[in-house]
Amino acid sequence: MTTEPEFDIVVVGSGAAGMTAALTAAHLGRSAVVLEKADRYGGSTARSGGGIWIPGNAVLNRAGIRDTPALAASYLAFVTGPDVPAASRDAFLENGPAMLDLVLARTPVRMAWVPGYADYYPEAPGGVAAGRSLEPVPLNGRRLGPDLAALNPPYLPIPDGVAVTQADYRWLTLGPRHPRAMLAGAKVAGRLARRRILGHRMLTLGQALVAGLRAGLASANVPVWLSTPLTSLVVADDGRVSGVRVLRDGSPVVVRARLGVVLACGGFERNASMRAQYQQQPIGTSWTTGAVENTGDGILAGQSAGAAVGLMDDAWWGPSIPLPGGPYFCLAERSLPGCVLVNGAGQRFVNESAPYVDAVHAMYDGGGSGEPYVPAWLVFDQRYRDTYVFAGRPPGRALPKRWYAGEAVFRSDSLGSLAEATGIDGAGLAKTVARFNEFAASGRDPDFQRGDSAYDRYYGDPRCRPNPNLAPLAKAPYYAVKIVPGDLGTKGGLRTDERARVLRPDESVISGLYAAGNASASVMGHSYAGAGATIGPAMTFGYIAVRDAAGAS
Repeated sequence: MTTEPEFDIVVVGSGAAGMTAALTAAHLGRSAVVLEKADRYGGSTARSGGGIWIPGNAVLNRAGIRDTPALAASYLAFVTGPDVPAASRDAFLENGPAMLDLVLARTPVRMAWVPGYADYYPEAPGGVAAGRSLEPVPLNGRRLGPDLAALNPPYLPIPDGVAVTQADYRWLTLGPRHPRAMLAGAKVAGRLARRRILGHRMLTLGQALVAGLRAGLASANVPVWLSTPLTSLVVADDGRVSGVRVLRDGSPVVVRARLGVVLACGGFERNASMRAQYQQQPIGTSWTTGAVENTGDGILAGQSAGAAVGLMDDAWWGPSIPLPGGPYFCLAERSLPGCVLVNGAGQRFVNESAPYVDAVHAMYDGGGSGEPYVPAWLVFDQRYRDTYVFAGRPPGRALPKRWYAGEAVFRSDSLGSLAEATGIDGAGLAKTVARFNEFAASGRDPDFQRGDSAYDRYYGDPRCRPNPNLAPLAKAPYYAVKIVPGDLGTKGGLRTDERARVLRPDESVISGLYAAGNASASVMGHSYAGAGATIGPAMTFGYIAVRDAAGAS
């Protein structure tokens, strides 16, 4: 008879939520295993910027960020509105700092405040213009030993040895002639030099976070089983979830959980049928940067056990360029002065510098018409191209021919011919650019208030005055870049309570079953508090789940 392996806590998924859950179990003296579908660990976290948004944590306190629990609660209530129960918001705010303390104590992960990266709504009640976001300090991947080889790669390829932080990225986008960009470039070059001299393998962003968590699990002797996909949950006659069924080495295996199962295996961004069922068209699995293995396995398994779902229509959206090699998630590009985002009628419809979730909500809203603005178009001139980095390409350098061949980018000597090539209404585009150029001259955008918020200005150009987000489009040739509703992953999933317990439609608890990260309906509701508001709550609810299962909460 085959022995079924048994642990106190069974965690499905090896992203930040899952590994934090397993780390918490080890800290509490409980046995745990992490089961990962892919042949690499890290999931979407390893592909991400690795930011963490957790108000009131020790790193922010040391950085001198002035905050209070009341301000954080007020802000999160504003961001989420009525979509998230107050108890869940409070659980996140109360447990987040302790979770981070645990991670810092039990792993080589170190975090730093990202200076000036404002909350996404800094002018709202409780918002912080200086920002509450943290990012991982660069980590030497050699600390992982042979486990380094199984780290999921970042979503954008990075030249070997080059280590760029979020704080660097802000300035590097401004082009090599900007003094702060030169300083950031020197820091990156310094890391590269140290790597060559000392033999380090410096990791940043989500790579550093995941590598540090994996090193912590290795130190705690927590096993991570790769290539072990979930097939279903084991549900006892009384309705309690007591384990999972997986495939290991191609064979069915039951893994028993004495205390609980934590589903932290991502969203359903790569599942075309689920996206078609729950989300607005047009939608595509090719527009996401989420891990390719994220096909909603945990959500489907939970539903089969009677779980309710929520927020399934939403995602961690971001305007993205559908490049031939995969989508490029537009972050700084929309905020830099000298570009406009227009619909097919050539009209602006949103503050180009708005938080990325809001920008895509505006695309799908279609001005209330019911007809989404998909694709939309980011239009800019040669001055913009000569000044700023665009989608990783240095200023002034010709954009790749394959981008034009794939009709993701168009270029023309006049706005009229650009409109003709793209199908944008020419008269509408000409009128929009003329009006926008007047705004740029005055420094105020009365239509969409671009540049009024501290968040807008973070990715602006401080050399551009009087508004760091506004400059005219006046120098031919002109460019139009196709924009589609991409995402970092879906944000809908299994409904949970403030203890991360999975709920049925009648609000009753499915005993033994927990969910965190994108396998659960987000505590952010339909919005997004700040950079890292995906990973910060994911880690926190992984921590909460295990403490509850272990009776430590």
